[in-house]
Amino acid sequence: MRPVPDLRIYLVTDAGQCRRRGRTVTDTVRDAVEGGATCVQVRDKHADGAELLSQVVDVARTVGEVVPVIVNDRIDVFLAARRLGAPVAGVHVGQSDLPAAVVRDLIGDDAYLGLSAATAEELIAAQEQGACDHVGIGAVRATATKTDAPAGLGVGGIAQLAASTALPCVAIGGVGAADLPALRAGGLSGAAVVSAICLADDPRAAARALRRAWEEGR
Repeated sequence: MRPVPDLRIYLVTDAGQCRRRGRTVTDTVRDAVEGGATCVQVRDKHADGAELLSQVVDVARTVGEVVPVIVNDRIDVFLAARRLGAPVAGVHVGQSDLPAAVVRDLIGDDAYLGLSAATAEELIAAQEQGACDHVGIGAVRATATKTDAPAGLGVGGIAQLAASTALPCVAIGGVGAADLPALRAGGLSGAAVVSAICLADDPRAAARALRRAWEEGR
């Protein structure tokens, strides 16, 4: 049985946002982990395979021994990074990607597998399949970082969905520090953030504030 990754402050990277702040993805991730981010998902929908592999390997070699580094969607990139010896921990897929059971077969039993879900039916299916370790539920509110994100459900709606599954749940979609105490009190295992860290003037301080807000939800 795999241990559940520490999902409390789950950074999802956005290369464009990092560039707008004059930083690389790796610089942003390093600072965020030093500030208290507990998990990192490398996501770049615009990068080709070689570019994304380079980004994943760089991030994993920088923080992968400290926090889990998860690859968004690209199972081939995850496998290639492992072949290169980078400490990548798993992958995250959506409902329109390869079926979770197939992904599990490809990545092996030792890797984390996260799955996006937006409805009770999707959560029930995820639990019944038994392939994934945790689910990302969203969106909390409308967000510009994911063009195909579902309509915002609010903190209450996310908590209600999370209560319908035994799988650890992380909330995503327009999440800020002010949401974290209520999300934790609502039974979530963590919160995934993009802009709150990638667009921050100081990613380390932003991650520290998010971690503090999460702890206040006890």
